[in-house]
Amino acid sequence: MAGATVNAVDYRGRTTLITGASSGLGAEFARRLAARGSDLALVARRGDRLKALAGQLSAAHGVKVEPITMDLAVDGCGELLAAEVERRGITVSSVINNAGFGTYGRFHEEDPQRLRQEVGLDVMAVVDISRAFIGPLRSRGEGVLVNVASVAGYQPVPNMAVYGAGKAFVLSFTEALWQESRGTGLRVMALSPGATKTEFFDVVGTEDAAGGTRMQSSEVVVRTALKALDRRNPPPSVISGGMNRVMAFGGRLASRRTVVRMVDRMSSPRNPSKSRASA
Repeated sequence: MAGATVNAVDYRGRTTLITGASSGLGAEFARRLAARGSDLALVARRGDRLKALAGQLSAAHGVKVEPITMDLAVDGCGELLAAEVERRGITVSSVINNAGFGTYGRFHEEDPQRLRQEVGLDVMAVVDISRAFIGPLRSRGEGVLVNVASVAGYQPVPNMAVYGAGKAFVLSFTEALWQESRGTGLRVMALSPGATKTEFFDVVGTEDAAGGTRMQSSEVVVRTALKALDRRNPPPSVISGGMNRVMAFGGRLASRRTVVRMVDRMSSPRNPSKSRASA
């Protein structure tokens, strides 16, 4: 695209905060941004993985990497995280809200406590962290705020009802912030991957949740996001993968009844006798 990269983000000498950074998309964002010269604040529950990744990236790229071990599925996580980075003397220039997980199964059979944790991490933590950091980010007049949504947010998803609804919230919420932040210099964007080769499906407990679609790699998804952010006029949201875009927007041509029934057929267990797990 002509003129797409003439206003590329300069991450050098700045610090990007990434949640869910111990694996998958979060770790890939860390690797790519470190390669572009960004210092990092990496947040996740698994401190051992964070420390290992931090050491690798510091050695490879000469950047400062701060591992922050924290459970974000708690009330007030944004304020807690902001206080922690301030205590460490870190000035955050960009935020990648990537932490999240999904559950799989019929809603009436799900564990209520697990569902509360899912909403807490996938929805409330995104709001909380965005609110805690967006003011300073806007004031700096640069950097990015990326909230990871999903193509699951473009339609109802039977068997993953809470996850799909949560990602629909993230998509709508982030696009609204994009409009509110226009003219400030802050680039706000929702990233919607489809099925991706990460530990997501290990946590869900089955690859049936992918609906039989071809999985992308984390590298492809993150490259899509960074390329979109580097455009002269970054979009409010981006979907990774041509087929995922077709599926997301194709649903607008059918009735809601048709779409939800089609998604139900895609997301139902391939082997109904197999016990469902959502760790």
